Amino acid sequence: MDTHAIVLTGAKTLSLSHAKLNDPQDGEVVVRVDYSAISTGTENLFWSGTMPPFPGMGYPLIPGYEAMGEIVETRGTTPYRVGDRVFVPGANCYQDAFGLFGAASRHLITSHERVLKIDSGSGATGALYALAATARHAIAGVETGLPDLIVGHGVVGRLLARLTLAAGGPPPTVWEIDETRRGADGAYPVIHPNDDGNASYKHIYDASGQADIMDQLVARLSKGGEIVLAGFYPDRIGFNFAPAFMKEARLRIAAEWTKADLTATHALVDAGALSLDGLITHQAQAAQAAHAYQTAFTDKSCLKMALDWKEVA
Repeated sequence: MDTHAIVLTGAKTLSLSHAKLNDPQDGEVVVRVDYSAISTGTENLFWSGTMPPFPGMGYPLIPGYEAMGEIVETRGTTPYRVGDRVFVPGANCYQDAFGLFGAASRHLITSHERVLKIDSGSGATGALYALAATARHAIAGVETGLPDLIVGHGVVGRLLARLTLAAGGPPPTVWEIDETRRGADGAYPVIHPNDDGNASYKHIYDASGQADIMDQLVARLSKGGEIVLAGFYPDRIGFNFAPAFMKEARLRIAAEWTKADLTATHALVDAGALSLDGLITHQAQAAQAAHAYQTAFTDKSCLKMALDWKEVA
């Protein structure tokens, strides 16, 4: 089976190209993608050629881990039916390209255990469940506390803030150095770090991806406080030991989301406790992928770019 997919053939070199899919196996579903989304974290590193060594890397590469669409075929026994709308966190189903993470494609083939049935009216926001589950995993992991400071008001930072409120926590403070991203709905304050005099935060969640920020965060911790790295960091992370020693600081790295996070996030959205609205700021046709990726990674006003695949055969 042939399909169309976004193919990276090298740093900053991508196009909408043909890709050959593996044959579906028992327990798998074929999904026709309506929307995929572009990650400004991991996909930016692949696009720019700065991604550290990672299992499954190589070119040509089909990127992406955020897609939603319709099941058009099932094989064997699955709980899904043709016509179901689902979120898909990518797929490694290609014969002639690496599928890391493989979501930027008109058709995907994957195990039914990896997909999540979503509301048929979700639209492009149905592709955001991986990021929402990532934020939920950071908050709901082992021995966690809700953030009182979140660094970065991108998509993950906003989801962390919304999940904190959904969990009944007090509104967190959010740092954002980019003035264009400081706008919020008033549910929590978004400020420049230079305007914040608080140096006693108990749980600081960093979603900035800046490897050189640790000393600044340590200085804002209360004694025994925790720093949670909720972004992805291409560079080596370091910090001065003495200030962290004086604070008895704790460091936690939030890993990849689990199926339990995905299920819990979906339940929050279904119940109206968590909204995914307002996170996608830009959309483009999949045929305009080269320009869309450039915009996603260079335009600070772009929180999240979604690709519309509906006009692709």
